[in-house]
Amino acid sequence: MKRVYLEDSWPESWKYSYKYDLLEVYGDTSNIGYTYAYINRKKQVLQLLQSVVPTGAKILDVAAAQGNFSLAMAEKGYKVTWNDLREDLAGYVKLKCEFDDIIYASGNIVDLKFKEPFDCVLIAEIIEHVAHPDEFLKNIANLVKPGGYIIMTTPNGEYIRNNLPRFSKCINPGIYEDLQFKPDSDGHIFLLYCDEICTIASEAKLVIRKIRYFTNPLTNGHMKTGLLLKIIPKFIVDLLESFTQLLPQILQRKIHTHMIVLFERH
Repeated sequence: MKRVYLEDSWPESWKYSYKYDLLEVYGDTSNIGYTYAYINRKKQVLQLLQSVVPTGAKILDVAAAQGNFSLAMAEKGYKVTWNDLREDLAGYVKLKCEFDDIIYASGNIVDLKFKEPFDCVLIAEIIEHVAHPDEFLKNIANLVKPGGYIIMTTPNGEYIRNNLPRFSKCINPGIYEDLQFKPDSDGHIFLLYCDEICTIASEAKLVIRKIRYFTNPLTNGHMKTGLLLKIIPKFIVDLLESFTQLLPQILQRKIHTHMIVLFERH
């Protein structure tokens, strides 16, 4: 990935994305919990992807924003299609890209048509931003070839600090449609629970092959641990993260902020 530097002539959407790139890829430690959590999520995605999908496979990265996951997957040898609602962000991703074979497909993923299905679709930090996560997952499943995979990351609804409603308890999700697709945690509508994911996966004719919980409160600076992150060496943080992932799953569901799910299409 090419290193870029802020320019006054950039569109506002590029400048907004650049602020996140400072935290996510360029070493800004002003919000170290956010940075650690992002690095951990990216690591989880790439490890899972490489464990089930061979190099050279066709990957669709949905709502990919500034394209850091897209670019990382391309660097691993995958044939990546970048997607986002914001068409102008494609230019920002191209600015950072060192590969000519990334395909750019801007627009609402539900409305786009592709010549053939993908080997794998990545939906990272998206499903919590939609009013109808069940319909969203069905639409994503239609983009995957039989035997192909969907990799999803999303905040964990069972995390002890979650105060958002369960999707399964909502009688009329349509009331949230005007709130869809807003960025950052302010745009979260539902945080899904494991049982809800199992239900909507079955409805979408998907099989869950793996669910893993990750990022504990220290890793992301929750529960006033942000100050500790400034003085604790990162290898200690990583060791504690590895330890909490060895705990019984009933405990992991309570103390980890995020989950990664591997679906396979029938």
